[in-house]
Amino acid sequence: MITKVQTENSRQFQLVQVIDKDGKFVDESYKSKITKELVQLFYRQLVCMRTFDRRAVNLQRQGRLGTYPPFEGQEAAQVGSALALDKDDWMFPTYRDHAASITFGKSYGILSSWNGRVEGNLPPEGRNILPPSVPIATQLPLAAGAAMAAKFKGSSQVAIAYFGDGATSEGDFHEGLNFASVFKAPVVFFNQNNNYAISVPIWKQMNSKTIAQKSVAYDIPGVRLDGNDIFAVYFETQKAIERARAGEGPTLIEAVTWRYGAHTTADDPTKYRDQEESKKRRENDPIIRLERFMKNYSFWDDEWSRQIQEEAAAEIEAAVKELETMPPPNVNDIYDYIFENPTWTIQQQKERYLKHLRGEA
Repeated sequence: MITKVQTENSRQFQLVQVIDKDGKFVDESYKSKITKELVQLFYRQLVCMRTFDRRAVNLQRQGRLGTYPPFEGQEAAQVGSALALDKDDWMFPTYRDHAASITFGKSYGILSSWNGRVEGNLPPEGRNILPPSVPIATQLPLAAGAAMAAKFKGSSQVAIAYFGDGATSEGDFHEGLNFASVFKAPVVFFNQNNNYAISVPIWKQMNSKTIAQKSVAYDIPGVRLDGNDIFAVYFETQKAIERARAGEGPTLIEAVTWRYGAHTTADDPTKYRDQEESKKRRENDPIIRLERFMKNYSFWDDEWSRQIQEEAAAEIEAAVKELETMPPPNVNDIYDYIFENPTWTIQQQKERYLKHLRGEA
């Protein structure tokens, strides 16, 4: 009986696509919504984000940046969803969601956070971007709470919370979805399912066939989409945001994707994942797919593409130069921003560590 219910639930959540891996329409009803301006916006942002991510990994390998969590392969999921937001909405990213944060308004100065500087986590004026959450899933109840606060104030703001597949095994995931469901909080729970919770494949950490079907337990809409199809991501996230803004409550989105690299630059994925699989997955790469679409439907321009590549490289190189002119981070920042008034335990830890740095202990 359990198997039958699981199968029925998973069948409800077929993969949503607008274009296939060859860049051809799966659903032509979207044709009229796809303009040259939109396609070029998507392409430029995807290229910038990949350039940023590769540069960050290289900087870490050269000892010029601290441990860094790469996202190459997941760009469409992050860029497409972030572009669906209004500028005064709320974003709750994880430590890996730089593409979403930058697309929503953060600068490339986010790099400095990986060298210990607090400035890298500050949003620009007028943008509601929370510092990235490192503990898994803790941002989900917070996003639901922020959404409810907006609702109580009579605001039309919506919150979006990003998380990976591993987060769905945490209690905060269920608490966040349950609270949002009960109170119809205007929040979008955006899951990037890259099939691995660090070293644990998804089939070892859950028995559900999909993440989207977990929405059934909370009686909220659930959508399973192709996370490498930026059109599917953008339009489905738009729909979820519109539902939330209209007072219809939360949505759970599962964007099925694949990250080519390691969990972080401190990790060795060859220990638990077949690297040949990652090579095969590049055939379904989000940028290559969009390029194929552009060529299929007369949006492609070789000269324009070269210009975008050059602009992206120049912008990120400027950010790297700015990063490397910054003074070393202030060690006091580790302790001074936990509480408004540090507790005696934190003060004690700080004093001991400063003594250690001075060679006194």
